[in-house]
Amino acid sequence: MKVYTFPQGGIHFTDPTAPLAAESVVAFLPVLSVIPLVQHPGAKALPLVAGGSSVREGMLIGRAQGPGSAHIHATVPGQVVRMVSWEMTEGITNEGLVIRLKGSFEQLGKPEERFSWERLEPGELQRHIVEYGIVEMEGSGRPLADLFASLNKIPEPITLVVRCVFDDPWLVADYVLCRERATAVVEGSIILGRACGVSHIVYAVSAKEKALGTMLLAEAQSYDIPASLVLVSSRYPQRNPRELELALRMYEARGKREHPAGPALGSLLIQGPATLAAVRDALVLHRPILDRYVAVGGSGVKNPQVMKVRIGTRIGDLFAECGGFTGEPQRIILGSPLSGRRVFEKNLDEPVIKTSYALSALLAKQIGGRVVRNCIGCGACRTVCPVGLDPEALFKGLVFFKKKQEQNSGRAVECHGCGCCDLVCPSRFSLSTAIVNAALGEH
Repeated sequence: MKVYTFPQGGIHFTDPTAPLAAESVVAFLPVLSVIPLVQHPGAKALPLVAGGSSVREGMLIGRAQGPGSAHIHATVPGQVVRMVSWEMTEGITNEGLVIRLKGSFEQLGKPEERFSWERLEPGELQRHIVEYGIVEMEGSGRPLADLFASLNKIPEPITLVVRCVFDDPWLVADYVLCRERATAVVEGSIILGRACGVSHIVYAVSAKEKALGTMLLAEAQSYDIPASLVLVSSRYPQRNPRELELALRMYEARGKREHPAGPALGSLLIQGPATLAAVRDALVLHRPILDRYVAVGGSGVKNPQVMKVRIGTRIGDLFAECGGFTGEPQRIILGSPLSGRRVFEKNLDEPVIKTSYALSALLAKQIGGRVVRNCIGCGACRTVCPVGLDPEALFKGLVFFKKKQEQNSGRAVECHGCGCCDLVCPSRFSLSTAIVNAALGEH
């Protein structure tokens, strides 16, 4: 099969400190869970319980408040101890409910009772997905409720793209999830496809994982929505929506040349495997997002591994379960070291949330220490930029010469912060972060 990709820039990124693609390990249940009321881009969920309240596994404890907000559920049974708050690196204060583990589980360890969804209308499928607080389990955590609202504005056919693109070794948790829960990922794609009225499903899979793609497509053949497999490059940032769409439009153009009467892809609805597995669990098991696969590693961790973690587990507990630190970590990141969010003041009490696909502790040797040198004008940043920008010129204009901000900001907004330029810069400039912040008006 032909492999499709974006036309320029990018890097082949490896990281030996990321966990291996082995079987997942089930993390210990936390004695104390911290369930944040903000696990999405909108307003915090309205707490429905207070200190001293008893909660059940899967119980609604926070109600969504408007666009961008999603319902929050207790991930363990127990008693609410108190409300806590903590600072995050974006200058945001988050709040959460501390739950002490107590009582019996309603789903964990029990035989799964399967509910039928096949005869439900699209509106009913959407209602269940919203009721169980399902969000996109990567990026900002956009609630699927917002996605459904936006679909009414799309007049053309919609293709659901199942993004199984592993261009970053820190996406290993998604890979392990796909391998262990392939049936759930495919069934979730069918459910979401029916809820959104899609005309086609494309499984976009890294070419090096062709066997996985073949397995997913075989699972999809038993359903009534047409599906196809497209192999794409593993060059980072192939999984970014822009770069992935460029590859898929090349696939579409080739199909049109070979079969002029064939269907067009139309608008692309791109979703990851973790989100689709959560959609499946919401409809098949009537279950909110209770846990997720997380890759835990980095040069500062003794035993990196992929773990199945309850939402609300404190990151310090996960590091301890991986054998602790090999040295003093200089940086702790939720997400990939390339594009993830730094944990403010290395707060080990910060919890795993719905969008936490990776967690890393980095030593000084992995981040190059704190030395920042002068720009040597090597041009490496221009070579790897997938958008065709000049990160060096933008960085200097936006950061060092603010009088040029207005002339440069038009191009700066095209930067999607993939971090390729940061990785290759020999002077250790945080180019993409500075450009994105400047484009947002923070400089």
